[in-house]
Amino acid sequence: MIFATWALVIGVLLVTMALAGSQLRRLPLSTGMLYLAAGAILGPAGFGLMAPDPLEQSALLERAAEVAVLISLFAIGLKLGLPLSDWRWRLAVRLATLSMIVTVGLVALVAHVALGLSLGAAVLLAAIVAPTDPVLASDVQVTATDDRDRLRFSLSAEGGLNDGTAFRS
Repeated sequence: MIFATWALVIGVLLVTMALAGSQLRRLPLSTGMLYLAAGAILGPAGFGLMAPDPLEQSALLERAAEVAVLISLFAIGLKLGLPLSDWRWRLAVRLATLSMIVTVGLVALVAHVALGLSLGAAVLLAAIVAPTDPVLASDVQVTATDDRDRLRFSLSAEGGLNDGTAFRS
């Protein structure tokens, strides 16, 4: 599929979701679930309109993933709205560093000991399955710049910090 077709399909999907936003809030579904359903319908399991070959179109898929991460980081950065000197950043930094190191270490240990993976493969598996952001828990993320709930801020900031770190790697 050529880039123009990809851009058209994705643009139509995003505009449709934006225009239907108020109607979708009434449903017991998250927007992520609706995007997943749209992907299943448009993908090889559905109509087959969008069936990228990961080997042939690896550069395009890599750029699309980078753009998605950048948009996510930009959106959460706009919502946080607190200077780095604010005390509420402390919990987010602890979650993004200490908790992530412990999680990766424990998963790598279990993968190495229980699954018999080599140390490198165990660390790689741990890095892949370690939580990087609370995307699935979008109901507890910061909703606006004036949202000062400590839990919401900490989870949102931790997700942004981890995504930013992963993007720089």
